[in-house]
Amino acid sequence: MAKGTLERLGTRHTEDIVRLRRIEGQVRGIQKMIDDRRYCVDIITQLQSISSAIARVQERILKRHLEHCVAEAIRSGGEEDKQEKIEEIIEVLKNYGK
Repeated sequence: MAKGTLERLGTRHTEDIVRLRRIEGQVRGIQKMIDDRRYCVDIITQLQSISSAIARVQERILKRHLEHCVAEAIRSGGEEDKQEKIEEIIEVLKNYGK
């Protein structure tokens, strides 16, 4: 991702991008572990670490979405907009953790 892209995202997503790049590095590390035929339990441990890291990024983005996008729609939007945001969140939560 180009530096200009990060600047356009603003500070709220910059930290998420940094975390995702770290996760990307971890994934490459696991690929190397597999290529090197490392012990399966060590690979699984690293995969669990990545899953946890992804879940934390997901939670941060969901929290920010609720605090900003959804809250703004509820404060200033019409009934249709409010209902759309509520249904959107319900759908996200139905798939959460799958």
